[in-house]
Amino acid sequence: MEARADRPLLRIGELSRRVGVSDHLLRAWESRYGLLQPVRSPGGFRLYSEADESRIRRMQAYLADGLSAAEAARAALGDVAFSGGRPGTSDAVPVGGEPSAALRQALDAFDEPAAQAILDRLLADLSVPAVLRDVLLPYLADLGQRWQDGTASVAMEHFASNVIRGRLAGLARGWGSGHGPQALLACPPGELHDMALMIFGIVLHRNGWRIDYLGANTPVEELARAAGLSHPDLVVLAVTRAETLGPLRAELAPLARRVPLALAGAGATLQIATAVGARLMAGDPVTEAERAGWPR
Repeated sequence: MEARADRPLLRIGELSRRVGVSDHLLRAWESRYGLLQPVRSPGGFRLYSEADESRIRRMQAYLADGLSAAEAARAALGDVAFSGGRPGTSDAVPVGGEPSAALRQALDAFDEPAAQAILDRLLADLSVPAVLRDVLLPYLADLGQRWQDGTASVAMEHFASNVIRGRLAGLARGWGSGHGPQALLACPPGELHDMALMIFGIVLHRNGWRIDYLGANTPVEELARAAGLSHPDLVVLAVTRAETLGPLRAELAPLARRVPLALAGAGATLQIATAVGARLMAGDPVTEAERAGWPR
């Protein structure tokens, strides 16, 4: 720790120890959200103030309340009023708003160029997590419901899913690189819907993690074998139906004893997670990825 005449200044390592947040994540919060406002020492080191520490602690409190990282940072910086609910944010797209409606119209019309242009504009105007959370996830949920109701045809569902999967694959490019902690992501046998898991991996990678992605319909024994080879810091199994996980409890319990295992998706319940010794990720994929801290 170093000091100035008016208040103490901290090196990032000391600040990290005080607040319990890795220095890598602190730098990410500084560059992405402007949460920290360091000064430079004569030797060129960044030095952080007690005000920076206070903003970090406020952001941690907002994250614990369920806000996304972007929302929590804005709240901590005082850019939005917070009175117990989720603050409004200019980086959020209301469900059913113009961009969501335009994307649905283009995909329903089998108009890929128009859909790609809309996604290009959204990604230019908004952050990647905002587009994923506020546009693509609601659209995919709506599409799935319309398919179940019979108001969206099989062809329409396949076309839209392939367009969105292609865009997600582009965002996922290179997600196995880096020097951060490693996550192994998969869906269990019989689970074919993995785009929410892809979204989770994309946001997790943007928060410093490396991603090993096995995807849909992965046998548990293959997941365990991959975990034994890569020694991941986190294994996430995503499922849309609770009945899929029931028969797998005997296989998942020993896996959870070997590696940190989390269950995610609409089919993951606290009962099943507790029974196998796994963590439950009950939030949406973007929020859960932004909440994920670095392993200690």
